[in-house]
Amino acid sequence: MAETQNRIIRRHSPAAGKDVNPMRLSISPRGLSLIQKFEGCRLKAYQDSIGLWTIGYGHTSGVSEGQTITQTQADAFLKADCANAENAVSRYDDRYHWNQNQFDALVSFTFNCGSRNLRTLLNNGQRTVSEISAKIPAYNKAGGKVLKGLVRRRAAEKELFDAPAGNEGCP
Repeated sequence: MAETQNRIIRRHSPAAGKDVNPMRLSISPRGLSLIQKFEGCRLKAYQDSIGLWTIGYGHTSGVSEGQTITQTQADAFLKADCANAENAVSRYDDRYHWNQNQFDALVSFTFNCGSRNLRTLLNNGQRTVSEISAKIPAYNKAGGKVLKGLVRRRAAEKELFDAPAGNEGCP
């Protein structure tokens, strides 16, 4: 019985296609606000800085020219896209044991840069937390050009990543 109590109970997540810890972190209101601030919300499709058709809060999957959505659809896309980013960051929780601030910063990073860039940032789990923090600002380019908006976003993500645990509710 003690053995059963000491095991981590796991559940299947259809979105991730893998077993995940039901006690895992999810993005906080602060993290969500960070994403919304930098993505903005557009209900009509537009081409981003590298020409990808985008809609809502930075949603790119299946978007086409002339497409429009409602705010409800934009919020649903945001929720689904955040879930994908959360799953990617959570894959490294056994190695890093993220605090809420680190998790939120990396979900924002992954939302914007993708899971491949997350894997590169973490060097597939081989970097230390301080090395990760130092590398975040380097991801400031789109189409090979440094963008002021990405410089600001990475600075905000690094600031959040470096904020001590327990400061999750502070701006």
